[in-house]
Amino acid sequence: MADGTESTTAKPVPPPGDAGASPEDAYLQKRALRRGSAGWLLLTGLGVAYVVSGDFSGWNFGLAEAGFGGLAIAAVLMGLMYTCMVFALAELAAILPTAGGGYGFARRALGTWGGFLTGTAILIEYVLAPAAISIFIGDYVESLNLFGLESGWPVYLACFVIFIGIHLWGVGEALRFSFIVTGIAVAALLIFALGAFTEFDASGLNDIPVDHNAFGSNSWLPFGVLGIWAAFPFGMWFFLGVEGVPLAAEETRDPARSLPKAMAISMGILLLLALITFLAATGARGSAAIQDAGNPLVEALQGDGEPTPLSRFVNYAGLAGLVASFFSLIYAGSRQLFALSRAGYLPRFLSLTSRRKAPYLGLLVPGAIGFSLAAATGDGARMLNVAVFGATISYALMSLSHIVLRRREPELPRPYRTPGGIATSSVALALACSALVATFLVDKWAALIALIVYVVAGAYFAFYSRHRLVAAAPEEEFAALAAAEAELERK
Repeated sequence: MADGTESTTAKPVPPPGDAGASPEDAYLQKRALRRGSAGWLLLTGLGVAYVVSGDFSGWNFGLAEAGFGGLAIAAVLMGLMYTCMVFALAELAAILPTAGGGYGFARRALGTWGGFLTGTAILIEYVLAPAAISIFIGDYVESLNLFGLESGWPVYLACFVIFIGIHLWGVGEALRFSFIVTGIAVAALLIFALGAFTEFDASGLNDIPVDHNAFGSNSWLPFGVLGIWAAFPFGMWFFLGVEGVPLAAEETRDPARSLPKAMAISMGILLLLALITFLAATGARGSAAIQDAGNPLVEALQGDGEPTPLSRFVNYAGLAGLVASFFSLIYAGSRQLFALSRAGYLPRFLSLTSRRKAPYLGLLVPGAIGFSLAAATGDGARMLNVAVFGATISYALMSLSHIVLRRREPELPRPYRTPGGIATSSVALALACSALVATFLVDKWAALIALIVYVVAGAYFAFYSRHRLVAAAPEEEFAALAAAEAELERK
């Protein structure tokens, strides 16, 4: 790494059919993504797409845990966590722009076990979340009476088949589709806010009855101080998934510049959307009226229970938001699976790519698992809670990776540096650990399910795959260079 560039790009390989290709190059030829397919604008759209469905529903259940004041504090703290983490990940993504994302960062900082645990946690999030969202899409399709369909496995199957098909077509086409649908959803949120703010009444914000037995309870914190903590997972729904932008690194033009720029802009957009959505929805109808609503924005606009032209529009736009998040989360899950498989942490055949450079098994296998879970359980809320549990583990490990690399390798070339340095990632680490514990307050079974998956995956890694890692994979090669440099320094 004499010139500081060897570790920042994936190793180029000869073209397919090159007789002079080494076994390592031949292996990587079959596992190559299409480079240069996305710039900062499409990446920004991807970052917003991951999350936008959370503005339309889900967050409001935190009102039943903490009331307006408690959820507001939880959302501010979770917004701070994501902002700090995004700045830390932007630095790490500029150092190592590969499809491994968080797994690659943790692999360099925390070793093979750290890389595996981080990658597995990310994979849990990105496999379970699309399954949950497919169920929510089914509910929307039924409520809107689209084509007379009811929520059930045919709708879930159609979601996976159609949208995985677009991903198999090509990454450029997939990201452009995601960008358009996300734009529709964001425009709808802004239109909703304009309409809802005309009905704003501050007296409705704290209209949830107070539990006087709860410590520190009052009209703004009806369930006391502990309610704030219990609302952490719901505050996360305004931002859950934005950390997936670095997974597009190998398909990005000038990733060292594009990734930090896109992550910062998408985070800024999400913070603004969270603020206006939260205030407009609760102020228009009151916290009590929407705390249990499956479609809180529509509920906020229908004061007398009768649909209005605006509420119908927002209802359809909510479906667009769900599609955007579903579509982009499938992308993220496929790239994390691709990277873990390419490096040997998971079965290697899962990282094979098609002629159009799409990781087809990385798309089809998680899709089959997601569809099976959705069809078998129909429990979208629990699957999202499992996804949140996996996400919080990965957040803690990725934030820790930033701290470790800053301390252990201060001279590592950093095209982008996190504002605030270690202090920023330390805030993200502390809040991620708090959010992890909070998941047990909301859904103990979801946390237990995630832990069981973790134990099974850990056993596979401990007894089999850790002895069969692929040294030529970009993330592993990057870590090997660090080990070699450390050995030279000791000599």
